[in-house]
Amino acid sequence: MSTPTPPDDGTPTRTPRAGAVRRRLRAAALDTRPLAHPAYRRLLAGQALSYLGTMVTAVAVPLEMYRLTHSSLYVGLTGLVGLVPLIVFGLYGGAVADRVDRRRLSLAAASVTWAVTLGLLAQALLDAGSVALLLALVAVQSGAFAVSSATRGAIIPRVVPEDLVPAANTLNYTAGTLGQVAGPLVAGVLISLPHGFVWAYGADAVLFTALLYATLRLPPVKVAEPPAATGGLRLVAEGLRFIAAHPVLWMSFAVDIAAMVLAMPTALFPEAAATRFHGGAGLLYSAIAAGSVVAALFSGWIGRVRRQGVALTVAVAGWAAAIALAGLTSRLWLAVTLLVCAGAADLVSAVYRQTILQTYAPDALRGRLQGVFTVVVAGGPRLGDLRAGAMATATGLTFAWSGGAVLCLVLVLLAAPAVRGFWRHDATAPAPRTPAPAPQAA
Repeated sequence: MSTPTPPDDGTPTRTPRAGAVRRRLRAAALDTRPLAHPAYRRLLAGQALSYLGTMVTAVAVPLEMYRLTHSSLYVGLTGLVGLVPLIVFGLYGGAVADRVDRRRLSLAAASVTWAVTLGLLAQALLDAGSVALLLALVAVQSGAFAVSSATRGAIIPRVVPEDLVPAANTLNYTAGTLGQVAGPLVAGVLISLPHGFVWAYGADAVLFTALLYATLRLPPVKVAEPPAATGGLRLVAEGLRFIAAHPVLWMSFAVDIAAMVLAMPTALFPEAAATRFHGGAGLLYSAIAAGSVVAALFSGWIGRVRRQGVALTVAVAGWAAAIALAGLTSRLWLAVTLLVCAGAADLVSAVYRQTILQTYAPDALRGRLQGVFTVVVAGGPRLGDLRAGAMATATGLTFAWSGGAVLCLVLVLLAAPAVRGFWRHDATAPAPRTPAPAPQAA
């Protein structure tokens, strides 16, 4: 006996399998729940607009340096001159952020960054052509950025609930990577105009005002229990001791240092565009960020992963492998595709690094730990720029690009599983809530 076929009334049939697919897509989509919190929403909007301008300048400075010197070594040197201010002000600024209103400190640091952008605009308007002046402005900008970044990172867990911190970090990185995609493309257009560097730095100066406004509108963000220690050095030392006592923290920093120092190729992009690909500098600078944006659109799963140490290791390994392959090709489209893949892995690793730090540390230490995080995240690429520029001068473009990435891949895959506290880290396990005790004086 056959089963009668139901009449077709024109209503589409929804199968259980189709419903399951839709649920999985919703679960994988970008988590936007943090946007329900007004303070975070304003901060995110300000960061997004300002970061677009920041990336225009980030491309304009090395291109201006290369135009003045025709040397990848000097391009790498722009990263080195900012390293010492980054370390000093990142660590000390993080210590200050644990004792004062973080909103006011962030606003002050952002104002200095804006003033430096105006300085870059002025030297371009005057056509100064001074390598020393360009390097000096980069150094001051680096110190101000270190304080601002460390402070903002400590603010995030105070304006959204802790369970939404991974989603908030993902939104932050998505906004940043959108700027990394659009910024270099905008920079390429502006720099191609007559007096192009003037247009580039001017655009940054205008867009950066959005972050000043967003920071001004934040509520006061004071530390509930300020640290008992006094003096900048003691505060910094207390934060470093806390990191040293917890393998999940220092190993998350270590894998990031390996990824940025050994496998960051951006200092080589001007030379690669000029000699290998005969153009395409904007595409090279945008590709990594484009991959991060694509990954962010399907990032809903990130907050549900428990073994975050393993996930971070896999992401860094994927980054290094894609970078190594990109350095071996002479085809622009293939290099860009591989850099997009590297960017997708970088988004995942960046979210896990930041989330591990923010959720593992007590609020009284977040400023200092964010200072260390800023030093590692921003200082690593600067050392990577120097490493890449020096290697390109000594050994050639291909080995400088791919050799370090292969070394990074090997080191990370060997070292990460050996650090058991990091490899077995479970995001659902309770984290320590008190700083490591200071050593008693004799």
